[in-house]
Amino acid sequence: MRNSSANTTGNQVKQPANKGIHSFMKSLRSHFNKYYFEDYYVGSIYNDDNTITYFPFTPRELKEHKLKIAIVYNYQKPVFEIWLAAQNKQIQMKYWEIFKNSDWNKYHIPPNTTEGFSIVDAVLIENPNLEDDTLTEQIESRSLQFIRDVLEVLV
Repeated sequence: MRNSSANTTGNQVKQPANKGIHSFMKSLRSHFNKYYFEDYYVGSIYNDDNTITYFPFTPRELKEHKLKIAIVYNYQKPVFEIWLAAQNKQIQMKYWEIFKNSDWNKYHIPPNTTEGFSIVDAVLIENPNLEDDTLTEQIESRSLQFIRDVLEVLV
């Protein structure tokens, strides 16, 4: 689930930051799993070549359409992002075309589906401070708003 190319330099410098992000993502995933287990599927944490760390946080309504929401930390920018993604490229193309051919412009719609997995995406937090006690709450509220907005279009 990659939206950018891998950075092969500076791995030793990145290592402590990666551990901090991974620890935060575990905590964030646990928070979502604790409070949203009935209506959402909360998946495992994945790492993609030290470019992103993400986990699915998908409402049941989207899962039925073979879509998913990914909470993503992008190491290269550095930002927390949220993506609407699909189970496969055919489904991705179908839903990307729905958004691309509409006048909906609340969030970023990639120019094509050939690179990456995002159908629609948004930045949740730029340059996050992992020591900020409100970071989980900020990601949670912005994620839920994104999901509500996407569901308005699709359901």
